[in-house]
Amino acid sequence: MEDHVQEPTDVVIVGGGPAGLSAALSLGRARRRVVVIDSGEPRNRTAAHMHGVLGHDGLSPLALLDRGRAEAAGYGVRMLRGEVSSARIVDDTIEVDTTEGAIRTRRLLVATGLEDVLPDLPGFREQWGSGVVVCPYCDGWEHRDDVIGVVATSPGSIHQAQLLRQWSERVVYFENVVGKASGDDRDRLVRRGIRIESGAVTGLRVDGDRLTGVEVDGRVIEVGVVFTGPTMRPRDGLLRSLGASTTASDLGDWVDVDGDGRTSVPGVWAVGNVVNVRANVSVSLGLGSLVAGAINADLVDDDIEQLAAQVVSA
Repeated sequence: MEDHVQEPTDVVIVGGGPAGLSAALSLGRARRRVVVIDSGEPRNRTAAHMHGVLGHDGLSPLALLDRGRAEAAGYGVRMLRGEVSSARIVDDTIEVDTTEGAIRTRRLLVATGLEDVLPDLPGFREQWGSGVVVCPYCDGWEHRDDVIGVVATSPGSIHQAQLLRQWSERVVYFENVVGKASGDDRDRLVRRGIRIESGAVTGLRVDGDRLTGVEVDGRVIEVGVVFTGPTMRPRDGLLRSLGASTTASDLGDWVDVDGDGRTSVPGVWAVGNVVNVRANVSVSLGLGSLVAGAINADLVDDDIEQLAAQVVSA
């Protein structure tokens, strides 16, 4: 890393996914000096297509990001490839360490997303984004009327199976030890014709690169796709290192933000999956625009205060 500090910019955005690029586009159009730092590994990079995104249904998620970077760059937004190792508050600015040295910025927006931790079973990682998926609204239509397998990762997977019954009459619920259906839950599954398979899932059966079945205790149950619930871990190390407050939930500790994306750390904002597990592509695009407006308004207030201070000092 070069040992120098560049002149302050208005906003550094860490993370160039839908939320970060949406914010960058709006801030660039607001004539703010913006730098986006991105590692080039978006959460949905293994998916060939994205769905339910108005105007872009069926588009590759990587193509969306390519377009987004080009659009933001057209308004002067600077793109840097890499990861941010650390950041710190220095007087009234924030220093962000990058591969090109430390960048000083008036505001920091963290949009680093989350990591999907899949069941540690053969085939799940290799099939992730094609034969193994998570969101019924993203992939249910493409597998309508297929044999849909739901591999439980918790008792909450029962709800996922019930959702998927909307797309197919042939849903197989794999209890997989951790999602045993009993009592009312079992009755509801049976009532809707959802097949229940007990026992431990030991892996997936694949023909070439195509998923064909789920292995359970030495048996193979044929399916066309597997939906499951990965453990979602926010990539929030940078926010935590700056002292951002968190709140415990059923999904773990998540960094707190207000309705405009402010964290508890002055000048530090966050948006997208890093603070919102429910932020799909469409939601992330909208939230990025919303948070950008809030950051710009905050910067306007700061501009006014700085001018007032200059008048007083004169």
